[in-house]
Amino acid sequence: MQTRNVLKVIEPQTTSDGAGVRLKRSIGTRTLDYLDPFLLFDHFGSDAPEDYIAGFPMHPHRGIETVTYMISGAVDHRDSIGNAGTIEGGDIQWMTAGGGIMHEEMPHRSDGVMEGFQLWVNLPARLKMTTPRYQNVPSDQIPEIETEGAVRTRIIAGTVNGVRGAVSEIAADPSYLDVSMPAGTSFEQPVERGHSVFAYVFDGAARFGTDENQTGHNVPATRLVVFKDGDVVRVETDDKPVRFLLVSGKPLEEPMARYGPFVMNTEEEIYHTIQEIRSGNFPAPVVPDETR
Repeated sequence: MQTRNVLKVIEPQTTSDGAGVRLKRSIGTRTLDYLDPFLLFDHFGSDAPEDYIAGFPMHPHRGIETVTYMISGAVDHRDSIGNAGTIEGGDIQWMTAGGGIMHEEMPHRSDGVMEGFQLWVNLPARLKMTTPRYQNVPSDQIPEIETEGAVRTRIIAGTVNGVRGAVSEIAADPSYLDVSMPAGTSFEQPVERGHSVFAYVFDGAARFGTDENQTGHNVPATRLVVFKDGDVVRVETDDKPVRFLLVSGKPLEEPMARYGPFVMNTEEEIYHTIQEIRSGNFPAPVVPDETR
């Protein structure tokens, strides 16, 4: 079992999106444009309502999946296929835009910190125009296990120690874990060789992978770690605890044409999507689902 070493450590860029939500972006920047199949990774978190209250009013997506994971606070969701609800602390929303969907995510004013993450995952060509789908999983339905040293892992997608995550039937065959480690502990998680893997440290600090001294790379919050290939991710803490997300997925290795919230395989497909928006015909009828 080869431990995955660290390829690079990314410092997030501060930006704004939606109607003016301040956030930290680690994937989808000049530093790291794309980590196949992951298109974008954002971390939003503030105790000042003016940083997030404008939210993400109704907007379109096509050709991707969007994953919203809340740590604290609450966000109202509504979309063009009839789904509506509230995502609260610990909940996960996994939305497959497929051939086209309109949706909005509007945060509630919070007394404490409003915090969460959004990940965009590319869809393979065969599923670009599939029927949109929405999965909303409340916190109490996300499995959590505890291993040696009181290390706790919430399993959003993927499998840990034989326990399957709450979200399934996703094209990229992803693993999405929320890991909390006390000081002075270690953690190992097998990952598929050839899959893209990153960790996002959002609280504390830890050592990831190994280096020439076999001590690992010390990474503090808030940073994103991109790993080289291998079979297992290893993390160790010293005198501080850490909390991080560990995400992996199967690369598509397909041509990509990208324009804002639309990600297709050719520029012609992007052009037709824009024409649908301009003519008021978006979302267009979609093809039947194929086997995922």
